[in-house]
Amino acid sequence: MSSRGTETEASPAVRRADGQVHVDAPAMERFVGAIFERAGCDAEEARRIAWRLTGANLRGHDSHGVLRTRRYLEWMEADKVRPGQRITVERETEAIAIVDGGYGFGQTVGEQTVDLGVEKARRHGVAVTALKNAGHLGRIGDWAERAAEANCASIHMVNVRGSLIVAPFGAIERRGSTSPFCAGVPRPGEPPIIHDFATSVVAEGKAMVALHGGKPLPADALVDADGSYTSDPRPLYGETPEGRTPDPHAGPGALAAFGLHKGSGLNFFMEMFGGALTGSGTAAALGDTGKRRFCNGMFSIYMQVGAFHSDDWFAREVSAYVDYWKAARPAPPGGEVLVPGEKERMTMAERTKSGLPLSEGVWEDILKAARKVGMSDREVKAALAGQV
Repeated sequence: MSSRGTETEASPAVRRADGQVHVDAPAMERFVGAIFERAGCDAEEARRIAWRLTGANLRGHDSHGVLRTRRYLEWMEADKVRPGQRITVERETEAIAIVDGGYGFGQTVGEQTVDLGVEKARRHGVAVTALKNAGHLGRIGDWAERAAEANCASIHMVNVRGSLIVAPFGAIERRGSTSPFCAGVPRPGEPPIIHDFATSVVAEGKAMVALHGGKPLPADALVDADGSYTSDPRPLYGETPEGRTPDPHAGPGALAAFGLHKGSGLNFFMEMFGGALTGSGTAAALGDTGKRRFCNGMFSIYMQVGAFHSDDWFAREVSAYVDYWKAARPAPPGGEVLVPGEKERMTMAERTKSGLPLSEGVWEDILKAARKVGMSDREVKAALAGQV
């Protein structure tokens, strides 16, 4: 199953331009969903995973998108992530829930956890959920968006137990992970305002995109083994054995925290909230006899806007401040000042029309994932064309 052979036989939904493969979003969603269903997920979970991965690409967050397909399959095979899981509530009050994700797909147990938090906030005004032992939660902005649909402002703090890929400010050795922070507020009748970012200069997935020939990294994105900053992603991964996906834990270098000591401190506190307070566990500790099992922990706060204001004051104040923010004189002549999440919406509109741009390496990896679960060229063609 070569990439060019499959493209020729498959569908107009797959095109090449500017050295990249462009795949229409609905076709990609069907294709990735078919891969996960063949791998052992039920049809609904497979659709959910594919929808969220494709949605990340649509918004320009390629690091959390379909390039993760093959890695997710490897995690399933190694029992690092499990299909068909439901959260277990371990401890609960009217406004707090501590839940165990059972190493289920983050796209599944994350959604269940947010729905629980939103329901508690609807009844009590404010709620907190502490999710532990979740599979990769994907784009955390998904969860703030889901809360906003229920008129909840929300804050989400995430860590990655067992993942050591980020060096603290002033250090070379790895001590944590990319550990994202996310916040969102609803806007009635308009898209919510969402800010979702890794506390490293770039997310690990962006380094993998660059490794596959995609968008280059900033000059200060990584720390090499000698302590120098670099944009080369290879020190993070080292040598990748034939037939395996790159392992960000295998190289001699590390990702750098963003914003010098400030971002490094925020990265630290993601471990405190997402790891320690949830009960999921921090990335690692001195004295560990082995690498801790990979999982995400997520500490979330939900605030039902109606519990704070009985009228539309909040919506009007948000709208007024958005206008004020955007009225600032842009630095480049003819430029535009954006609010958080606006760039993602612009990218989504563009990619809905033009398709998802993928490097040849990422597209080949997805085709390898299809081959791995036994899909033939004919079945790939059918999935891309919507004939499944």
